[in-house]
Amino acid sequence: MINIIGMIGTGNMGSAILRGIADADYVKPEQIIAYDTSSRRMKELKEDIPGVMIASDCLEVAEKADMIILAIKPIYVKDVIDEIRPVLNGKAILSIAAGWTVSMLKNALYGTNSTYLRVMPNTPALVGEGMTAICDDTTFSKDDFNYAKGIFDSVGKTKVLPERLFDGVVAVSGSSPAYVYILIEAMADAAVKEGIPRVYAYEMAAQSVLGSALMVLSSGTHPAALKDAVCSPGGTTIEAVEELERHGFRASIMNAMEACARKNRELSQS
Repeated sequence: MINIIGMIGTGNMGSAILRGIADADYVKPEQIIAYDTSSRRMKELKEDIPGVMIASDCLEVAEKADMIILAIKPIYVKDVIDEIRPVLNGKAILSIAAGWTVSMLKNALYGTNSTYLRVMPNTPALVGEGMTAICDDTTFSKDDFNYAKGIFDSVGKTKVLPERLFDGVVAVSGSSPAYVYILIEAMADAAVKEGIPRVYAYEMAAQSVLGSALMVLSSGTHPAALKDAVCSPGGTTIEAVEELERHGFRASIMNAMEACARKNRELSQS
């Protein structure tokens, strides 16, 4: 039974998860213990989630928590596991580190009698609109798996997928908010160039992206058909679409995602 959730690492992703599950009332603040090497992040987390327990180090998190979420950079995962190894007996370890495969977790945790689960969330979890992939290759008990899934269900949508798809997952959902932010920034800059005040430009660009995404999710219509519906013959939109195609907009996105997936594969082999 999971009574206390531990979070090691409260950067953008770790804090997004904690704030999300607290806002969704999935976990009470007093059921959370967290640690980060940054005292500033710890201070901010305590202010944002009153009642959350702040640990003095990683070991304290691991000692007190039943389920430990590793929300740290991939290069630090092995060191942190080695640090908390003495108290991992019977603990449930949940990793959100890109590139850390189930096999890597199994090897790093060998001899600890702990269970493990690989998860790939994204930062929109902070506003309850995350997209999380959960690996179906796990040693979590059924109850622990359902509890972990509930964490991410409470901050967005989840998909349970085989690990062989996770390089693509990182590209299409894990890292993709960054691509969208660049799109919104570029749209806003162009709007400012046309004379629209910047504060309005960002709102209008972001709302247009949000609305378009909701159209795809709610209508069940192919994105190409939705695009065609906006493009009137001889109109302004088809002129813009032609320019995007001329400059390789579609190919740039596909190439960027391919590079992202390739990097994730490299991390898995390091």
